[in-house]
Amino acid sequence: MPVADQVAVITGASSGIGRALAELLARRRCKLGLIARRRSLLDELAGKLRETGAAVEVATADVADRDQLLQAFAHLREKLGPVDVMIANAGVNTPNGLDPWDAPGQLHVFRVNLFGVIVAIEAVLPEMLARKSGRIAAVSSLGADRGVPPYAAYCASKAAVNVYMDALRMQVRGTGVLVTNLVPGYVRTPMVEGVPRPMRFILEPEVAAERMLRAIERGVAVYRFPLPSSLFMRMVRVLPDWIVARGMESREGEAPAEPSGPARQEPRPPVL
Repeated sequence: MPVADQVAVITGASSGIGRALAELLARRRCKLGLIARRRSLLDELAGKLRETGAAVEVATADVADRDQLLQAFAHLREKLGPVDVMIANAGVNTPNGLDPWDAPGQLHVFRVNLFGVIVAIEAVLPEMLARKSGRIAAVSSLGADRGVPPYAAYCASKAAVNVYMDALRMQVRGTGVLVTNLVPGYVRTPMVEGVPRPMRFILEPEVAAERMLRAIERGVAVYRFPLPSSLFMRMVRVLPDWIVARGMESREGEAPAEPSGPARQEPRPPVL
């Protein structure tokens, strides 16, 4: 079932996959609600999409802050109407070293990657259940298949998203609400900028967005892609710890920078 002409809200919409999804949904004539922290990038994207005739509203929020995120959804609902499609896309990746042990930074990763998904669902699920229709999607990662150093928080938070979406999908079965978990490999976004090592089977954000939207429209439960990366991570999942650790050491080439606080350190992707 296509999503054309529906109200669609995307978190983390200012760049990367979120921006590509917004551009794609605008071509589907959707009424768009865009949420992100960086207002200047949101306004720039909204202006570009409005020039094509798209109906676009923006709201600034940190998805790690429940009150901000709920207020952002309330603002968009007032401007656009009830949400038909919600894509929880916002995410961060901060490596965690041993000394110092950056618990606040790791907790922030969970607040964005997991709690941000839960609150985004909180904002739209009641009205979808009342209407007996709606689509909810969350962007996870193939990095959830195996915890690798120094990305414990990232991998664990995405694994939690996978399990959470599995349970939600079963819980809403028969209600008219469709739940899709999107599990990509590497996508060329700001999260991977500056990484010196090669990334296997990396996709452009426009290609990833096309595949994601197709999965949402088809009502796919779990969409893992690209296939070579998915198969590779299935293999990594069963490898002994020492092989995975040695592989990470050889691919990183240097120790991770020491954390400087939540969301301030340049994110780097885990191995795929």
